[in-house]
Amino acid sequence: MTTPSVPASRIPEAVHRRRWAILGVLMLSLLIVVLDNSILNVAIKTISTPAPTGLGATQSELEWAINAYTLVFAGLLFTAGLLGDRIGRKKVLLGGLVVFGIGSALAAESGSPTQLIAFRALMALGAAFVMPATLAVLMNVFEREEQPKAIGIWAGGVGLAIAIGPITGGVLLDHFWWGSVFLINVPIVLLALALMIWLVPDSRDPKPGRVDPIGVVLSVVGLVLLVYGIIEGGELADFTAPKVLSTIIAGVLVLAGFVWFEKRSDHPSIDVTYFKNKVFSAAIAAIALVFFALMGVTFFSVFYTQSVRGYSPLQTGLLMLPLAAAQMIFAPRARLVVERFGNKVTTGVGLLLLAGTLAAFAGFEADTPIWLLEVVFFLMGTGMAHVMTPTSVVIMQALPREKAGSASALSNTFRQVGGALGIAVLGSVLSTAYRNGIEGKLGLVPPALRDTAGESIEATLGVAEKLGAQGKALVTPANDAFLHAMHVTALCGAGVAIIGAVVAFLFLPGKPTARQEGKEEQELVVVGE
Repeated sequence: MTTPSVPASRIPEAVHRRRWAILGVLMLSLLIVVLDNSILNVAIKTISTPAPTGLGATQSELEWAINAYTLVFAGLLFTAGLLGDRIGRKKVLLGGLVVFGIGSALAAESGSPTQLIAFRALMALGAAFVMPATLAVLMNVFEREEQPKAIGIWAGGVGLAIAIGPITGGVLLDHFWWGSVFLINVPIVLLALALMIWLVPDSRDPKPGRVDPIGVVLSVVGLVLLVYGIIEGGELADFTAPKVLSTIIAGVLVLAGFVWFEKRSDHPSIDVTYFKNKVFSAAIAAIALVFFALMGVTFFSVFYTQSVRGYSPLQTGLLMLPLAAAQMIFAPRARLVVERFGNKVTTGVGLLLLAGTLAAFAGFEADTPIWLLEVVFFLMGTGMAHVMTPTSVVIMQALPREKAGSASALSNTFRQVGGALGIAVLGSVLSTAYRNGIEGKLGLVPPALRDTAGESIEATLGVAEKLGAQGKALVTPANDAFLHAMHVTALCGAGVAIIGAVVAFLFLPGKPTARQEGKEEQELVVVGE
């Protein structure tokens, strides 16, 4: 019979006593990584504004500013997890924070969208080493029975970052230049480094895997090609263009080659045998689909509140508070719902709730009462909390404790890949629908500016401003075209969340009987061995 967890004696008493303080430091490290993305969501409209206010970034450049981060992050997470298992999670955490801090300082001084994209990729390099190490350390300082509670609090930290990020970003953009949203990371990094050196113990896998450079290169190249093709298709409003089709097909082929190589490697980046466990696979799929839907909707909701409704970045940040509050309230308590109803019902209903809130955006107009948006955001956060916590627990407990870095990396890899594809696919749907809706209304625009004016609502409004009184006639058509594009995109996001719910109801476990619980724990451990 296989022992389902490491004996309590493996955790030193001194570490056990300060485990909650350690969790606090880990959450601060997580906060920095998540905070950066949530701050950027509020700042994207400002960055898209022409200089000197912003960088004049196009919609596709904005998508790349977000996706350069998520793709590098996702591509390196598993290798970062393996390195943490090999050389020590604390060392990897410290190194990752230093790189992230340097990247943040450089991003703040970017002089062009291209520079911003490059420095965001550098930030992602650091973040890739932070994220898996936080969960891996958590799994090594808490006993199995306390892990669901600790993971719930850890997931609640994501909600805290979602709350703090937009508000902090709004305050900074009201008083400073756009680069301040990146510079704010530097003092937080310094505080996290000091606390980590003082409190967090080091840990590693006694039998770490070997690093897989070929797998890393194949995964990153495949994802970049796929996402580039999708974004390019949205920008051209033509997914049948030879350049778009060839790039997407090349990306799919490289990713297929990655899977083929991993299955035959004796030291794969991703051990595909983990996915033979349908519960593990379903949990990974559910979390990826949640972030696919959510990241795409977050992208357009900022333009809805700021461009169509006229709210400032700070007001937009405050409007997103209900989403964050719901996550903070419900993520730590989701384990209690799982205990009562099981993973299947908790996660499935959470995904259906998320689908309903995404579909609600399809009914939003320029004059919809703003309190309805607040209700939708609160319910969206509630749904997310009841998906993230249970799926994270299933994923982390599916592998032995010494493989915690690998389990965390897998969870975060698919979360980030889901988010990157969500921004690319739903961003492209938004871009295509907007361009199709506005093209016929650009007769007033000089021919040389029509292509630029059709890229996004911000581009249209920017051209309208340059045209003066004549351009005012473009504002209402731009808002109408954007609202139609948002409705189409929201329904696509809702469809993706419904697919996730079907996966959860079909494959995640129900409420186990007392007799089944011990058996399931043993089976999960065997899968990881």
